[in-house]
Amino acid sequence: MSLETIYDVDNIFAKIIRGEMACVKIEETNDTLAFMDVFPQSRGHCLVVHKNADATNLFDIKTESLGALVNMVQRIAKGVKDGLNPDGIRIAQFNGAPAGQTVFHLHFHIIPVYENRALAPHAGGSPADAALLEETAAKIRAAL
Repeated sequence: MSLETIYDVDNIFAKIIRGEMACVKIEETNDTLAFMDVFPQSRGHCLVVHKNADATNLFDIKTESLGALVNMVQRIAKGVKDGLNPDGIRIAQFNGAPAGQTVFHLHFHIIPVYENRALAPHAGGSPADAALLEETAAKIRAAL
């Protein structure tokens, strides 16, 4: 898919926002939602999406909506830092399939990095255990 992709209202994140698919929520506002990645690259990998912007990528969102999204990214990243104590944190955002984007709803990845532990591949592997995701989300929530 190119950078000019038309927004698909049935993408998985849109379904999560509408409550049609389950997720392990970390925090939600009127405009944003943070939740655990079901295919984490590391313990604590989470995602932040805008709930009201039909944007496939960074180029489709209005600046005022992007501000709310980035504020939530920073807040959740601080929760990951304080709640999980990783050695580093990678914040990623992909635009277009050639860049690695697999879900065409603008989103940010917050990926804790731990020394001597390799990251799993992006959008690969098998789903994480739901109980472990909830346990990790609880640590992040407690640190917010």
